[in-house]
Amino acid sequence: MKAITKIAAAAVAAVCAVSLAACGGSGSGKATNVTYPQIKLGTTGKNIKTTIKLFSHRTDLAQDSYNGTTWKEYIAEFNKMYPNITVKVTTNSNYADSALTRLQGGDWGDIMMIPAVDKSELGNYFLSYGKTSDMDKQIKYVHAWEYKGDVYGVPANGNAVGIVYNKKVFKEAGVDKLPNTPDEFIKDLKAIKEKTKATPLYTNYAAGWTMGAWDSYIGGTATGDAKYMNQELLHTKDPFSNPKDGTHAYNVYKILYDAVKDKLTEDDYSTTDWEGSKSKMNNGEIATMVLGSWAVSQIKQAGSNADDIGYMPFPISIKGKQYATSAADYSYGINKDSSADNQEASMIFVKWMTEKSGYAYNEGGIGVAKNDTKLPDTYAEFNNVKFLEDEPAVSGEEDLFNDLNSDSELAINAGGDKRVQAIVEHAANGDESYDDIVKDWNSKWNEALKTEDVSVKYTTVAK
Repeated sequence: MKAITKIAAAAVAAVCAVSLAACGGSGSGKATNVTYPQIKLGTTGKNIKTTIKLFSHRTDLAQDSYNGTTWKEYIAEFNKMYPNITVKVTTNSNYADSALTRLQGGDWGDIMMIPAVDKSELGNYFLSYGKTSDMDKQIKYVHAWEYKGDVYGVPANGNAVGIVYNKKVFKEAGVDKLPNTPDEFIKDLKAIKEKTKATPLYTNYAAGWTMGAWDSYIGGTATGDAKYMNQELLHTKDPFSNPKDGTHAYNVYKILYDAVKDKLTEDDYSTTDWEGSKSKMNNGEIATMVLGSWAVSQIKQAGSNADDIGYMPFPISIKGKQYATSAADYSYGINKDSSADNQEASMIFVKWMTEKSGYAYNEGGIGVAKNDTKLPDTYAEFNNVKFLEDEPAVSGEEDLFNDLNSDSELAINAGGDKRVQAIVEHAANGDESYDDIVKDWNSKWNEALKTEDVSVKYTTVAK
């Protein structure tokens, strides 16, 4: 599998069965030699006159009716500093798949939000912003799209993972203390079903990508260990087994299985609607959704009850302490085949979005600039929660997670939507137990460890 690009989209694989490097652009001249750390906003690139194109997942920001700051407004502010750089934005509601298809076709413009590609492929498509050691002084989440000493992506914002919830519904259900464990959370969902008309937990099954969000909770959030996700997991046998202490991946996904089995979710998972769910949660028809903090601002803006929307820590505790993985959201990647002027203009725009636009705070996210310490009100319930940023893979194992994901076909944090959707299906149909599901996952992961000749150092047991 190592010789073949492993990319999370069947459509792309069908179009381009060999390495995606063979499907990329052929280049269009000299690349810029300006790096992100060298840019001084307001000075660098003042003589550039060009038009750059951004391909984004934020369809809502493209609409004049959006209650927050729109793309048009961000660009207008940017043009006060750089009037000669025109920025044109296109968006797509099925961005994850569309971005991969357009990436291999080479027609995506100058900046895109990097989709689920192998890190080993980054240099085939994207311009390096600079060396990791230099970028680490400029931005947080520097390892999100870093490969062998170069950084290819700058996050739009950071997110700490938790659960979006409707405060009013919880109050109506008599829940006055947020849950700290899976059992407490399920108990609260049952109270909501009994005492209110709201759907206790909305799966958002049909959207697909919303289900993959559950993978984000199995690292530091469920283990309290910043090394777990990218280092220890790669050497762990049976990582989905029950550690018997309410932690780790087993207990993350079990919440979903149990909620569906106990009929604490929507009546028909196949008819869920992501866009419609925002307004339903805003008006109290939905009590909880398991999504990153990025979703809070969108749900607040979906109706007239913004004050009812809150964000709670994920209900897992490690020896009485709660943790929240803090990670990069979608990241800006710059086309390595754009002209030198467009590359420099693109890098300037990305740095302006990171340092001057206020985008992260506006969207309820964590600022990416290294010196940005301001947290939005989204995290008001996280006062006693420790934020963890997953540490990167150790030297020499940068590709190992991708290889294990591909060999096992589990696609953890890499478009594994169908794997998580299957939890909902089996729980609803009652045709496979949760323990049988994770037994199958363990078997596939263990076989991948053998295929990659990985030394096993850990098993999932309570520490």
